[in-house]
Amino acid sequence: QVQLVESGGGLVAAGGSLRLSCAASGRSFSSYAMGWFRQAPGKEREFVGGISWIGGFTYYGDSVKGRFTISRDNPKDTLWLQMNNLKPDGTAVYFCAAGKELYLDYEVQNIKGYDYWGQGTQVTVSS
Repeated sequence: QVQLVESGGGLVAAGGSLRLSCAASGRSFSSYAMGWFRQAPGKEREFVGGISWIGGFTYYGDSVKGRFTISRDNPKDTLWLQMNNLKPDGTAVYFCAAGKELYLDYEVQNIKGYDYWGQGTQVTVSS
């Protein structure tokens, strides 16, 4: 079992920045790929960014490339998502997730590969 707790959400004006954190506990954090997903009201949950379990390879959804950065600190069992130049369509609940030994881009980007999820943190971007 892996327990995940997100924090850092809030209200920000368009063009602003937020940094989300995800604290993990339980089984070996380093053996899991980690991902960030978001879900807006009435929409499906979508991939935002992910980082492989080994090598630290990062992948991003097209809508956030160049603006968001994902990083992890394995000894601290922590994942981050730095979000810059936020846009109103970024308003959503953001979830972190853990998937066992995901590595390739299509693996890390596939929501079905993730076994554990946090409860989510709300991000609201005002126009």
